[in-house]
Amino acid sequence: QVQLVESGGGSVQAGGSLRLSCAVFGYSRSYGCMGWFRQVPGKEREWVAARSSSDITTYAASVKGRFTISKDNAKNTLYLQMNSLKPEDTAMYYCAADMAYCSGGDKVRSDFHYWGQGTQVTVSS
Repeated sequence: QVQLVESGGGSVQAGGSLRLSCAVFGYSRSYGCMGWFRQVPGKEREWVAARSSSDITTYAASVKGRFTISKDNAKNTLYLQMNSLKPEDTAMYYCAADMAYCSGGDKVRSDFHYWGQGTQVTVSS
């Protein structure tokens, strides 16, 4: 059974950094697309970043230049390096994956079939 397990969330002051990890279990091949989303209570899940199996990366405008998505294929783990964090980055962050290949452009929730349980990020001012 495929499982995505996030870790690395926590509390940090504005301007600080965190690195989220998403370990993939139960699937040894490379997904066509992996990504990160975030959600605050009462709002829609918001796309943050995505990475294709051919290393094409895309970012939401709100995080571009501050966040970096990467993958360690040997560890089968996806990362989200978050720098210059702002209070508005506070959310539950979710890892997502899909077999279908993704190219450039914004992503939506329905583009991904597999989801992790989420890890909380809190940024204080």
